[in-house]
Amino acid sequence: MPHGTDAAFERVIFWFRRDLRLSDNRGLAEATRQSRQVIPLFVFDTNILDDLDNTQDRRVTFIHESIRELQRMLQETGSDIVVLHGDPEDAVPHLADRVNADAVFTNRDYEPYAAARDAQVQRALADDGRAFVDFKDQVIFEKDEILTQSGEPYKVFSPYKRAWLQRFEENTEYGRSPAAEEVPDYAQLAPRRTLRGLSDAWDMDALGFVPTDLWLVPGESAARERLAGFLPRMAEYKTDRDFPSREGTSGLSVHLRFGTISIRAAVRAAMEDDSKGAQTWLSELIWREFYQMLLDRFPRVVSHSFKPEYDAIRWPGTDDHFQAWCEGRTGYPIVDAAMRHFNATGWMHNRLRMITAMFLTKDLLVDWRLGEAYFAGHLLDYDLASNNGGWQWSASTGADGAPYFRIFNPILQSKRFDPDGSYIREHVPELAGFEGDTLHWPHDADMFTQRDAGCVLGEDYPHPVVDHFEQKEKAIALFKAVEK
Repeated sequence: MPHGTDAAFERVIFWFRRDLRLSDNRGLAEATRQSRQVIPLFVFDTNILDDLDNTQDRRVTFIHESIRELQRMLQETGSDIVVLHGDPEDAVPHLADRVNADAVFTNRDYEPYAAARDAQVQRALADDGRAFVDFKDQVIFEKDEILTQSGEPYKVFSPYKRAWLQRFEENTEYGRSPAAEEVPDYAQLAPRRTLRGLSDAWDMDALGFVPTDLWLVPGESAARERLAGFLPRMAEYKTDRDFPSREGTSGLSVHLRFGTISIRAAVRAAMEDDSKGAQTWLSELIWREFYQMLLDRFPRVVSHSFKPEYDAIRWPGTDDHFQAWCEGRTGYPIVDAAMRHFNATGWMHNRLRMITAMFLTKDLLVDWRLGEAYFAGHLLDYDLASNNGGWQWSASTGADGAPYFRIFNPILQSKRFDPDGSYIREHVPELAGFEGDTLHWPHDADMFTQRDAGCVLGEDYPHPVVDHFEQKEKAIALFKAVEK
């Protein structure tokens, strides 16, 4: 919509949430198209922050530093950002009243809490005669845009992916590409002087948190740099992505989660490269959308199995085994390396997420919901849809065409994806003296070999908490017992 006298609104607020960037931001672009003046806003949501037990939560640091950069970028345009600390259901309508905004623009969030929050904000704004306008930004396709021929949401990934690609091609051929860049008009942003005195104190101390070190740099600029650094390696993604000791992944999951880069930029990059690696990366981006769709269409998955019959499973795993898994002392080197690295950084390689999740559910027979919650509390890139979808895939309770008797052997996975043992040696250093295949399964080593390696099993490194082959049969029996 053109600016000037044809603008639909005189003044609007643009509310940043999972889109902490200026560039390629759909809702921000629409706000600057449809209003003469746009007031940028971010709210540190106390409904979320008050539930965080750790005052050094890495996600708060990432968000805080990303907002700092966003503020600097806005100030370079002559504007600024209003930052509030409170309950958005009160804070957003109050700010709209204070600045006499006609509407609040934002990008959609599909998580159950976010949907309920936005509905309440919309009602409060409507009571004051103000509009709430939201846009699709964190996915390429949403809601009912990808459906089966019978008009139902897809429940298996492969046909969903085919439909996604077909819809993308059709939309691009007959109209504007769904991944086209959205360009805001910064001239429509409110001048800095207009925003003075509107923000709450929002240093980390005022929020009740302590800054912590991160394994990557937050913010929009760092996200763009990371994507640029991945482009020369994208062709090798298909072959390198499963090896945690290689730099084989994009490292963009955190940036996609908090929107410091747009999904459209990622899809454009994948589609501009005709390599098999790029095709595989695009497939992973579509997996992300598949899980977002499942959460939106089937919100029961937050606390229930996607396949309802598996809610009847009574997982017999013990608290001791769960704690051993959490702390990286199961006696399975690849599992322990992954969990120790995760606890130290909040990051876990995707192959290791599958290995550790399947080990907890299929070897330790612990309810997937416990593992999902542990990851939710520690992942820097925590995303409810992807975390829930990945855990249910690993536990065989989710949307997956493969049967429940797909069970990873953690020893074979270790040998295949950490063949030289470099990842294990880095994160379980007490095992570093073992050579060859013994590193992946040191429990067959005789006492001479253990002493020569400087690691006596049961003293320096724990004995295995379970026998994989016995537990595999128990896991299959669990699922068979509840089959209909």
